[in-house]
Amino acid sequence: MRRNILYTLLLSLLLLAAPAARAQQQDLELARQYFSQGDYDKAGELYSRLINNDRLFQAVYPDYLNTLLAQRDHKEAEKLVKKTIKRFPDNPNFEVDLGRVYQASGNKGAAERQFDKLLQSMNPEGVIVVANAFMQHELFDYAEKAYLRGRELSKDQTSYTRPLIALYAYRQKNDKLIPEVLNLLQENESELGYVQSRLQNSLKEEENFDLLEKELILRVQQNPEKLAYSEMLIWLYIQRKDFYSALLQARAVDKRTRTGGTRVMELGTISLKNNDYEGAIEAFQYIVEEYPDGPYYLVARQRLINAREEQVENTFPVDKAKIQALITDYEALLSEVGRRPETVEVLQHMAGLYAFHLDDKEKAIALLQEAINMPRANPSLVADSKLTLGDIYLLKGEPWESTLLYSQVEKSHKETPIGHEAKLRNARLNYYNGDFELAQAHLDILKMATSREIANDAMDLSLLITDNTGLDTSTVAMEEYAAIDLLIFQNKLPEALVALDGLLQKYPGHSLTDEIYFQKANIYERMGEFNLAVESLQQIVGNPQYDILSDDALYRMAYIYEENLNDKAKAQELYNELLVKHQGSVYAAEARKRFRNLRGDKLN
Repeated sequence: MRRNILYTLLLSLLLLAAPAARAQQQDLELARQYFSQGDYDKAGELYSRLINNDRLFQAVYPDYLNTLLAQRDHKEAEKLVKKTIKRFPDNPNFEVDLGRVYQASGNKGAAERQFDKLLQSMNPEGVIVVANAFMQHELFDYAEKAYLRGRELSKDQTSYTRPLIALYAYRQKNDKLIPEVLNLLQENESELGYVQSRLQNSLKEEENFDLLEKELILRVQQNPEKLAYSEMLIWLYIQRKDFYSALLQARAVDKRTRTGGTRVMELGTISLKNNDYEGAIEAFQYIVEEYPDGPYYLVARQRLINAREEQVENTFPVDKAKIQALITDYEALLSEVGRRPETVEVLQHMAGLYAFHLDDKEKAIALLQEAINMPRANPSLVADSKLTLGDIYLLKGEPWESTLLYSQVEKSHKETPIGHEAKLRNARLNYYNGDFELAQAHLDILKMATSREIANDAMDLSLLITDNTGLDTSTVAMEEYAAIDLLIFQNKLPEALVALDGLLQKYPGHSLTDEIYFQKANIYERMGEFNLAVESLQQIVGNPQYDILSDDALYRMAYIYEENLNDKAKAQELYNELLVKHQGSVYAAEARKRFRNLRGDKLN
């Protein structure tokens, strides 16, 4: 009986309290609405009543404090916070709030004293909580001080490294971020990946890379046993596209560790891919000399000749004697290791040299047929040999044989990079023939290719066609230009020059004009007529109408002045002009590196 009475009384109390709780919740939502609308007086009136409700305190307090600060009622805000500190003496968030009130009132000294007092009274267990309290209100300097004070308390200079790294990265304080991440590496070399990821996301400007380079060189000298620092230097040089410096560092590490030259081999491959021929040659030469019995010897021998080949082919005018010397090197390699599946690529390179530089197409065809028929040869290398054979038939003026070979590879290697390359060559062949509609059908597919290089080539050719046929119902000029492109591919350079000059006279002011001048410059460069190449490029750079190719022309002019005309001052001026006028250019990184080298501020 007694229990039933108590139950009834309790139920009655709950029923009476429910409407009151609902009313308070409604008042809280209304107060928040007033605050969001900027009606602080009405919001403050409601919050002042709700703050004394224990159930709602945690929800009401931050909004009420912000309301008082918005009203500039700093005395009432101070009273609220101090009362709350007495109620919750171990919560640093409220101590931070008191400093915020002093800041808002303009009493900077009182705010600093309050924050410093909190830092001094902090115990080791409270470091993260206090730092987070400062972070929550974007008091980042004091958050940093909290972590550093935590180091003092723990007597461990490596503690709180990760939160400090995150803080410095967020605030872009790279002068502090760099030593901090390297300290992490000092303690644990397995953190290399994390450190590189952090720096890659944070270091965007050249001066930041300079800071990192100085710090790393110092640490490598002080801690030669820490291989992670050397790996960081290699990584840094790769980021800056300074592949030669990366190679020197990798070679130094390999000499200390004798790990078989894996890192040097990687750097040689990267250097070759980025047209740093000297670096690639040094890398592969090192592997050949240091590890004649190693697993990379055969590949290094072959790539060493490949690198020399690319260097010769890109040094104009091409020296026929050096081409013959390369063929001799390839033949020596074949004599040493034999004609076997692993040497199919050697046969392919020799064929390219015979066909494109020595005009011995029949010898080239015989070598490629040998490569294609090689038992157990890698299918991709066989397919690549077919593509080269297709190119040679195009040199001979037999496009039907070319398209047959391209189509074979396209069909046998669907949805692979080499299959896409075959489709691109078919598209280019259609372009040479003036069948732009069919070419575009191929190119539209290739724009989505997984290989960025193929996708970019497809995009470039597609834009060339659309930009110069879209506004003109007649495609005659474009057809003539495409036919000249085929002459250039076939190394008929004098005929191509005459035809290009004829186009300029026949179609003055045509949208192809900038392309024509750029092609003339390329031809003159290949022929070793560098002053004439510069004159053609100046036609583009000096005309604001030619916007699309202006950065290409400016970079090429600077390169010719630096590498061929030996006018370093003019090259430096042009690189700087490109960096100022075309900051988003794909040539910006290389131009910046070359500009810095010419200026003489490269670190060693």
